[in-house]
Amino acid sequence: MTSESRCPPRRFADASASPGREEDAGVSVCVAVPRVVHRGSPSPSLFCICTGSCDGGPEEDQRRSQSFEPVVMNPFDGSASPRREETDGGDSRCPWSRFSSWLECVCVVTFDLEIGQAIELVYPPDVKLTEKEKTSICYLSFPDSYSGCLGDTQFSFRLRQSVGRRALKFRDDVYNQDAPVTLQREVSHFFGYVYFRQVKDVSVKRGYFQKSLVLVSRLPYTHLFHSLLQIIAPEFFEKLEPCLEAVCNEIDQWPSPVPGLTLNLPVMGVVLQVRIPSKTDKPGGSPVKQVAKENLLPAPTLLPTIHELDLFKCFQSVLIHLQMLWELVLLGEPVVVMAPSPTISSETVLALVSSINPLKFCCDFRPYFTIHDSEFREYTTRTQAPPNVVLGVTNPFFIKTFQSWPHIIRMGEIRMAGDLPKQVKVKKLSKLKTLDTKPGIYTAYKTFLHKDKILIKRLLKGIQRKRPSEVQSAILRRHLLELTQSFIIPLERYMASLMPLQRSVTPWKTPPQIRPFSQDEFMSTLDHTGPQLTSVLKGDWMGLYRKFFRSPNFDGWYRQRHKEMTQKLESLHLEVICDADLLSWTKDKSEVEIVDLILKLREKLIKARRQQLQVKDGVLDKLDTFINSIIRSLPEDLQTVLNTH
Repeated sequence: MTSESRCPPRRFADASASPGREEDAGVSVCVAVPRVVHRGSPSPSLFCICTGSCDGGPEEDQRRSQSFEPVVMNPFDGSASPRREETDGGDSRCPWSRFSSWLECVCVVTFDLEIGQAIELVYPPDVKLTEKEKTSICYLSFPDSYSGCLGDTQFSFRLRQSVGRRALKFRDDVYNQDAPVTLQREVSHFFGYVYFRQVKDVSVKRGYFQKSLVLVSRLPYTHLFHSLLQIIAPEFFEKLEPCLEAVCNEIDQWPSPVPGLTLNLPVMGVVLQVRIPSKTDKPGGSPVKQVAKENLLPAPTLLPTIHELDLFKCFQSVLIHLQMLWELVLLGEPVVVMAPSPTISSETVLALVSSINPLKFCCDFRPYFTIHDSEFREYTTRTQAPPNVVLGVTNPFFIKTFQSWPHIIRMGEIRMAGDLPKQVKVKKLSKLKTLDTKPGIYTAYKTFLHKDKILIKRLLKGIQRKRPSEVQSAILRRHLLELTQSFIIPLERYMASLMPLQRSVTPWKTPPQIRPFSQDEFMSTLDHTGPQLTSVLKGDWMGLYRKFFRSPNFDGWYRQRHKEMTQKLESLHLEVICDADLLSWTKDKSEVEIVDLILKLREKLIKARRQQLQVKDGVLDKLDTFINSIIRSLPEDLQTVLNTH
């Protein structure tokens, strides 16, 4: 069934609706520009994109344009797009259901001579962004004037969602449960993947054509979405709206991302073959291989990864300081990356955040940040300590603004010293004063661990031997993975020791509690089971752990592990309940005690299904049958009450 036959006629969202204003209960709230407008007279396709369902010429178009009601969202009512409320896991009968499992929307941002950046188009038409979100997308989709980006530029950003959006539904819970923690859908942020074009154009008053195509998503699939933009953006800049409509309809036919599956994703005559990583994958496993499925024409283009960056390209000027950067990210330290372009800024920030994989970075991070960002004041105030965030910026103004921050990485264009990329130096923060500050790492931080000189020599030798960048990146990624695992394995081992013994879980009592985490007790285990068992790096590992305990990354890791262990206890408890002879237990019990048991079991059953607890096959059905059999043994009046309840 084609999308045209199953969907109502679609219209592009006129993003110009009530620009600069939001209303709630009769109260007007002014919002700063940029406004969101359509420029020029609308084309017929702007208001009706159906096939054969309308005839009529300019008069019909004019009538539609007069009756057209633009999409406006009240940012305080907690509403999201209607298509966000589906819980069917991507049923093709629901408009834009499959599309929304990949993307939130696609935006076209242009430069208007009178009002600056403006959203020209939002697709699909039923997406509802708040004015605050639109304003952020406008500013984050263009390089600032200092970058001087001519031609085509790709970069990424991340923005905070407006307060009040509804929680993610069942479909997202299923995906997040099986995805690695570093690739889960964002609950409170959007990612933006930008393809910006700036070329000379004498027909434009300003002399330049400036436009960005932006994919907005909750998924951190950096490589996939930038690969997708490389396919669709050049064509879009030639054909505009009809091209975008066709692409969105194609994406709406894609299967939803399911961890562990290899998918074929057709778009504009190309088939992208990708594998969605699963949390059960072995960290640092072998690259994705092509799957010989049905005979597809054209043959699929294999993407070896959906999210990984070229780490070597990102870090080649700071290789000798890799140990320091890894520690700063691990400890959630406030870091500013100052770069000459949003491409270098966003890639460096994302590379830093990924350097502690498979540990999730639990602080905020902004691959590209501007002075117009709604969190600018929050992050630049000098009345309190800098927040735990990694920011990527390009505006030299930030050098003065962030002088109070403890760690600033000033990136430059890559310069070669003979055959090798010139390595930046660690410098004192006091030298960070002028707008022409030289590249370097401005910090007073002293590393806990020593540098891995063997790794540095291996990478530098690889450059001299013209080793491919992807091979260098693989070496770098393997080193960072092993370093993080050496650090986290002792914590995992100690955490597992806090779990109650399985024999202590009985059907007659509530599940036993997990023992509390004791930092001192953990430290006492390091002499025999510490990171020295798996890492050759020397240094103050204990000091690193003590500081890690005070970081948001430890808090996030501990909460996640504690939640998983609690759910494991609940699963074990359900299984021993099903194995117990509860019917015999009820024979000499009063009706009050039996009803209490039924209500408690029902509560556990509902909770298990809501949290999708991992239990043996048939356990939940067996428990359901058992509850019903107990109810049938009760008097009819009680049966009626319990069945109604």
